[in-house]
Amino acid sequence: MTKVPTITLNNGVEMPRLGFGVWQVSDEEAVRAVTTAVEAGYRSIDTAAAYENETGTGQAVAASGVPREELFLTTKLWNNDHGYDNALRAFDASLARLGTDYVDLYLIHWPVPRRDTYVDTWRALEKILAEGRARAIGVSNFLPAHLDRLADETSVVPAVNQIELHPQLQQAEARAAHRRLGVVTEAWSPLGQGKGLLTVPAVAAVARKHDRTPAQVVLRWHLQSGHVAIPKSVTPSRIRENIDIFGFELDDEDLAAFAALDEGRRLGPDPAEFG
Repeated sequence: MTKVPTITLNNGVEMPRLGFGVWQVSDEEAVRAVTTAVEAGYRSIDTAAAYENETGTGQAVAASGVPREELFLTTKLWNNDHGYDNALRAFDASLARLGTDYVDLYLIHWPVPRRDTYVDTWRALEKILAEGRARAIGVSNFLPAHLDRLADETSVVPAVNQIELHPQLQQAEARAAHRRLGVVTEAWSPLGQGKGLLTVPAVAAVARKHDRTPAQVVLRWHLQSGHVAIPKSVTPSRIRENIDIFGFELDDEDLAAFAALDEGRRLGPDPAEFG
């Protein structure tokens, strides 16, 4: 079984560098997929209220046989639940669905800037953190201006910002802001959602060079770039393949080939407008 290295968040909590995501996975599928992932060695599981699979994810975690304290469980607050009181209620509902009394990381899923409530929402997360019901708190899809506002107006800097990030959308500005603020960069859709990235000739060439799959070399790029990555799959062989990325390293030539792939290609919504 593969052991995944960790990264230290800005509050001292250790988070696995590679996790398992369950976006677009049904509750029933989540039970099977998370069970397979934990058996393969994943110890970080990423879900969200909006995914509607917190129940199945929690069932798999509970039945895994791995002590809860050895697992890193993330969930997220959905856009309809912004606001201080709404966020506290939504968090309680997520805990109930997950069947646990705490999560390791709780994120605001999107900033929804047109509502201008993410600061009040963040203050609810600060309360959850202070109560020990989340070991760390963070955000998802926040732009640098949103992060700076939280840093200026609240008392806790987000531990993580989970953003769309892959070789065709390398997010240099966001990553620089994260480094400046001490925020860990976590990549969602790290493999580009199967929309062409893994068949790009440069990626295929790096994969052949290392006798690895395209997905493995892309995930290796994420780790060597300092990101946390959360690939998603429901296929057992691919779940196991995606964690087998610690026995090789990309060299400078490989990293240069990946750097040349950045084209600002966003596959998901624009955080400045979504919600």
